[in-house]
Amino acid sequence: MNRKLAGKGLLIAAVVLLLLGIFQNGYTDVKNKAIRICYECIGIG
Repeated sequence: MNRKLAGKGLLIAAVVLLLLGIFQNGYTDVKNKAIRICYECIGIG
């Protein structure tokens, strides 16, 4: 019983945090960092 409740609680927390990140445009930060890392890997940046 406790494991099911903990699993549901973690799932709800993950969805809430994911939505907060989307609404705060967090994906643009992740995309920009990924682009910079890729440029460094191939020697452009």
